[in-house]
Amino acid sequence: MKTKNIAKRTKSEPEGLFPDVEKIPRPVVVVALNYPNNHMIPAHTHESAQLLHATEGVMTVTTDMGVWVVPPGRAVWIPMLKRHEIHAFGRLSMRTVYIKSESVSGLPRECCVVSVTQLMKELILHAITLPCLYDLKGPDARVMQVILDQIKTLSVTPLDLCIPKDLRLNKIYRIFNQNPADNRSLEEWGKHVGACSRTLTRLFQEETAMSFRQWRRQFRILEALKRLGRQESVTNIALELGYDSPSAFISMFKKTLGKTPGQYYKG
Repeated sequence: MKTKNIAKRTKSEPEGLFPDVEKIPRPVVVVALNYPNNHMIPAHTHESAQLLHATEGVMTVTTDMGVWVVPPGRAVWIPMLKRHEIHAFGRLSMRTVYIKSESVSGLPRECCVVSVTQLMKELILHAITLPCLYDLKGPDARVMQVILDQIKTLSVTPLDLCIPKDLRLNKIYRIFNQNPADNRSLEEWGKHVGACSRTLTRLFQEETAMSFRQWRRQFRILEALKRLGRQESVTNIALELGYDSPSAFISMFKKTLGKTPGQYYKG
């Protein structure tokens, strides 16, 4: 039997089973969704903008522009009608804020990962308990307005990877997906994909705004976050990502994100 209080439901089925959510005549609706490890939500779009907050586990959001990795304590912003797919790494508890973006201005226009403040986290958890058809002039509506105000102030976290479109660079990306430990130099990659290192250097800068080394390091950081979400050991992650030792991996992780893997997830 259907219930009108959709916002209170916690489900473990794909989002496609929630066609009613975006039809609720409210500017903001919040739902709780749980998924098992390795669950894939196929590519889809929404008529609402979304803020996807991971309270447990790690998820990746992939669009035609790139990949965004969302560990606990972070959220990803997805504009309306942006086609995307979601992949869970570890048991994923996701809190989704649906926003009819035409009803509010000043929201991000592109996908981005943001840090979730303690206030924002509590607001989202509280919003899940509210009736979906809340009084538009009552205190529940004011909670939703505070959520909108907070979204505009959340700081962006660089947890994304641009997927190159050039066929040669994209081939490198696909090989890295299969073997992130591949430590070939740019010169060696050039021989493999049929381009000189100077051309690849220029293309990486033009398409990703990064050097090849920076792009590879970012790829490995995001891959590490996904594996940490599955609770793999730091030693295994370090070796499978091509580092000589766990200490070398931890040093790189801390230099990039400001914390060791253990401190990052504890935080």
